[in-house]
Amino acid sequence: MIIGFGFGSPLTSLLMLLATSLISYSIFKWIQSRKQNDDLDEEARREALRRYYREQRERARQMMQEYDLTDEEIERRIDEELKRKW
Repeated sequence: MIIGFGFGSPLTSLLMLLATSLISYSIFKWIQSRKQNDDLDEEARREALRRYYREQRERARQMMQEYDLTDEEIERRIDEELKRKW
């Protein structure tokens, strides 16, 4: 990104060129710092994902215990629900 050539005096062109380079450098440094912060936060994200998957595994085990029923248990639950409605 170069701005400043062909506008007014050579001094104005140089000042615009310096301003453009400063802006470009600032954007570059900002992007680089974000990448470094992402690398540092990767361990935190990894831990959060690990915690999430462990919670999901625990929920799946609880649901499996609750809903892994034999045919007799299914019939008993159906009877209980129908009795409650009437």
